[in-house]
Amino acid sequence: MEKVRCEGSTICYSDQGKGEAIVLLHGFCGSAEYWEKVIPRLSSSYRVIAPDLRGHGESDAPLGAYTIESMADDVLGLLDALELSKVTLLGHSLGGYVALSFVQRYASRLTGFGLIHSTAYPDTDEAKEKRLKSVSTIQNEGIHVFVDGLVPGLFAPGTVESSPHLLERAKEIGYRTPPQGAAGVALAMRERPDRRDVLSASELPVLLVAGAEDKLVPAERTFTSDKANVTQATIAGVGHMSMMEDPERLAEIIGDFVDKAVATN
Repeated sequence: MEKVRCEGSTICYSDQGKGEAIVLLHGFCGSAEYWEKVIPRLSSSYRVIAPDLRGHGESDAPLGAYTIESMADDVLGLLDALELSKVTLLGHSLGGYVALSFVQRYASRLTGFGLIHSTAYPDTDEAKEKRLKSVSTIQNEGIHVFVDGLVPGLFAPGTVESSPHLLERAKEIGYRTPPQGAAGVALAMRERPDRRDVLSASELPVLLVAGAEDKLVPAERTFTSDKANVTQATIAGVGHMSMMEDPERLAEIIGDFVDKAVATN
């Protein structure tokens, strides 16, 4: 992992391959390692950059409140440090929220963008309550207990049964999330606004990917725009974690999208 200073914080990132630049943003209690099966499939044809978002992995996890906007600013700082004028930005779950904030303010830096098992909707009232419970669990019982409760619901039932090693890998990555980072980001997700208008107004190429068995973000919450510039893809047999459950199919979808996005710019 390499390091760069962004907005006073250190952001760690993986940078592999050459060609058109793709930036992959991981989900909550993940890290760049979430993409470890996807990156090799893409880096033979593209330059693939995967940061640990603020509060996660090896990046700084300052105490106090976080915002989705500050996390998007970290991504901008990373692009500036790497002297990348334009990239395709793809975000998984939390990473999708960060991507939408980036699109809202820095669209000129993008060739295209996408949400992978993510949504432009804000949290529901019920989800906001769950965020507070998450923070309480993290602060009172620790990150291991929280991650143990979180991970099984990320995967399709068939994956849980047939591939328990994938759940163990997701837990291993999650355990390394600094507790104050996880708590800060949970509160940031709770406060994020409705960005369906950002998605529907954008003229950039857009990729929306849903898991057929995703219980956290069902397809109808991902597919909130069907304009001509939007590519929708549903991956069969996966839940919220296609980058682990079916990395080959996800990489294929991403590669096809990036090729189309570059061709239209």
